[in-house]
Amino acid sequence: MGEEKIYDTVIIGAGMSGLAAGIRLAQYDKSVCILERHTVPGGLNSFYRQKGRNFDVGLHAMTNYAAKGTRSGPLSRLLRHLRLSWDELGLIPQLGSGIAFPGITLEFSNQFDLLVSQVAEKFPKQIDGFRKMVASLVDYDQLGLGASGGSSKEFVGSFISDPLLVNMLFCPIFFYGGARESDMEFGQFCIMFRSIFLEGFARPYEGVRHILTKLLKKFKTLGGELRLHASVKKIVTQSDSASKLILDDGTEIRAKRFLSSAGWRETMRLCGLEESENAVSPGKLSFVETISVLDRDPKRLGHRKTILFFNDSESMTYKKPDELIDLRSGVICSPNNFDYGKPLGEGQIRITALANFDRWAELDPHRYQLEKLRCYDRLIGSAVRFVPDFRGNIIETDMFTPLTVTRYTGKDAGAIYGAPEKKYDGLTPLRNLYVCGTDQGMVGIVGAIVSGITIANRYLLAK
Repeated sequence: MGEEKIYDTVIIGAGMSGLAAGIRLAQYDKSVCILERHTVPGGLNSFYRQKGRNFDVGLHAMTNYAAKGTRSGPLSRLLRHLRLSWDELGLIPQLGSGIAFPGITLEFSNQFDLLVSQVAEKFPKQIDGFRKMVASLVDYDQLGLGASGGSSKEFVGSFISDPLLVNMLFCPIFFYGGARESDMEFGQFCIMFRSIFLEGFARPYEGVRHILTKLLKKFKTLGGELRLHASVKKIVTQSDSASKLILDDGTEIRAKRFLSSAGWRETMRLCGLEESENAVSPGKLSFVETISVLDRDPKRLGHRKTILFFNDSESMTYKKPDELIDLRSGVICSPNNFDYGKPLGEGQIRITALANFDRWAELDPHRYQLEKLRCYDRLIGSAVRFVPDFRGNIIETDMFTPLTVTRYTGKDAGAIYGAPEKKYDGLTPLRNLYVCGTDQGMVGIVGAIVSGITIANRYLLAK
């Protein structure tokens, strides 16, 4: 028998963070293998095909948009470290988005001056405080890998006294990165505010498939190994180290170092350490999302917003709902409404809302299917209070629930943004096991990719 191969690094999960870390390691001739439990990569940001149509999973839009030639910020850092050109990502900026509360809408785009002018027009007494708050935000480079604690609600409240404006600003930030109920850690708030408002939204014409194709090609060209349908059953430990992985089919894989993008709790469970002092509280926040295919472009119906965040009262509740879904607030996204310069094809509208994992998990299979149909109708009905009624133009639908999230990502309780406590340094109790991705503290496509790069640079290349 030949000598058993020992990789330099094995990565659990072929999501954006895992792929980025794999590319970074392979650039330096490290032997690296990425293990993915499913038959396609992408994790939280993937795609599937149904009835001849391609659907994105997770991607409403990429945040952190930066124009070609920009030298600072996460997108520029991503391109530099992965040795990709700006053109390779094929990013198309948004047409414009909004935050709609009863009787008032704040419009914003990739030009921050628009939001500033909207706040000045609609909250004139708050504009000075708003400008001071923006000036006080911590930059990405200052955050590093350390936690920057404290309540973001207290931070914003120290500059802005109108609770309506506070709630409107938090609405997109919560929906696009809130792992905690009702508040957000200050450093995370700075990341999300910058990524959404100071930088903005973009999307490749072909959707998330385009990004995944580029990352996979880069990884494989550099000699990286990807194993699909390779689910990890156990991380075997010896003393203070991980020694090998055991897959569901019994295969054993050894490496000098291991990197997990599976989530902190999920990774600790694989090590048998979930009940130790390293345990963290599980995430409570999950979502449902409806996908409606239309017989025409939404712009022909009068809907031109790229993304509309809505809430039906002046106060906003961001917590796990008591019922299956929370109809009071949500996100309406149309992939058609980016500045492509050519038609995207069929119209599509996606609507996202908070959901209760436990309530969905209690349903038997028959009731589960019935409630999906019922909740689809209810959520569409909630959304058309804020956008033109498109129900007469729907030709195909789909919907995912918190159970879908768990089934395809392994995330406990369908918590897309992971545990409320993040592990910013990426370290675990085992000296050669690290975490990246959502529970390291970075969310969204760009954030996840930067997380993989950062952890690879700091620990896996340095050693």
